[in-house]
Amino acid sequence: MIIIPAILEGYRSLKDKTLKITFETNEPTPEQLTGVALNIQRFGYLAFKEEPFKDKEKEMIESLKADYEETGKTPGQRLRGVLYRVWEKEPEGFKNAVDHYNSKMENLITHFKTKLD
Repeated sequence: MIIIPAILEGYRSLKDKTLKITFETNEPTPEQLTGVALNIQRFGYLAFKEEPFKDKEKEMIESLKADYEETGKTPGQRLRGVLYRVWEKEPEGFKNAVDHYNSKMENLITHFKTKLD
């Protein structure tokens, strides 16, 4: 767990309706910097409040368990990786992995669309 005093600098909405949130900190300690570096591109949870966390609050936050897979990859990232490996093994006439991926995804979309009728 990383706890760093920070200023909530801003946010902006992204196309997929998610948010990009920006924080500014004082100069981090080596431990804080290591904690940030080790968690780049990993899924986690963010807690923010105006005053420092009390020990009891820190313990409560530390005890929370995430309900996502420990690989750190989203299901979409896992699917993309698997489809790439399938293309490597048997390209099915596709010259590149992107075309293969797009074709397979279109097949999946069409399959599930038929379930909506």
